[in-house]
Amino acid sequence: MSEPLLRVRDLHAYYGKSHILHGVDLEVAAGEIVAILGRNGAGRSTTLKAIMGDVPPQGSIAFRGAAIAGRKPYEIARLGLGYVPEDRAIFPTLTVAQNLLLGLKRGNRTPRFGFEQTYALFPRLQERADTAAGVLSGGEQQMLTICRTLMGDPDLIMIDEPTEGLAPQMVTRVGELLREIAGRGIAILLVEQKLAIALDVAHRLYVMGHGRMVFEGTPADLRANDAVRREWLEV
Repeated sequence: MSEPLLRVRDLHAYYGKSHILHGVDLEVAAGEIVAILGRNGAGRSTTLKAIMGDVPPQGSIAFRGAAIAGRKPYEIARLGLGYVPEDRAIFPTLTVAQNLLLGLKRGNRTPRFGFEQTYALFPRLQERADTAAGVLSGGEQQMLTICRTLMGDPDLIMIDEPTEGLAPQMVTRVGELLREIAGRGIAILLVEQKLAIALDVAHRLYVMGHGRMVFEGTPADLRANDAVRREWLEV
C-alpha cells in the first residue's frame, strides 16, 4: 500500500488551557476526497488549523512523507498544501482577478487551475473579473476563495464548511467543483456540516466527537450505521 499524501497521528491542540483535540488520527490519499463530519464544537475546524499551523499542533503530521508539525503556515503552503478557511478571507477591495492572482506561486510547473481553467469552470468569475470581490454574493465569494487557493496548484486542499449559508443551487455547484478538483488529481480534506453533500462527494468519512475521531468508513458504512448518526450527527 502506498504512503498516504497526508498522515496525522495522535494530534492534540489547545486554545489556551482548553484541550480541544484529543489524539486525532486521519489519512488522505492522493486524489481522494475525505470528509470530516460532526457537530459544532467537535474539533473539525481546529483539526484543519492544526494541520496548517494556524494552531500549534502536538503530535505527528506528515505531508508527502515530510514532517510538517511546527512549521509556519506559509512554509506548509509552499509544500503543496492548500487551505480554504471558513470565513473565506477574500480581499474585498481587490478585484476578482487580483484575488486570483494572489493565489499564484512561482515555479516551473504549470498549475492545473490557472486563469483559463478557472474562468472556464466559472464564467461568472470571468464576467466579474474587474469587480471588487467585496460586492460578490456569498456563493461567488466561496467559489473565488476556493479557486484562489487552487491557483497555487496544491496537491491537497483543505476546505472548511464551503456550503455554509449558501443557496441550494450554489451548494450543488460546490459539490460539482469538489468532484472536478479531485478529478484533476488534487486531494481534498473537507469539513462539512451537510451530511447529504458529504455522503455524495466523499470517498471516505470521519466523524468527530469531543475532539476525537469516533467513526471512519465509506459513505455506505455511515448510511448503514444508525447509531453513529444518531449519537454524533443528528440534532
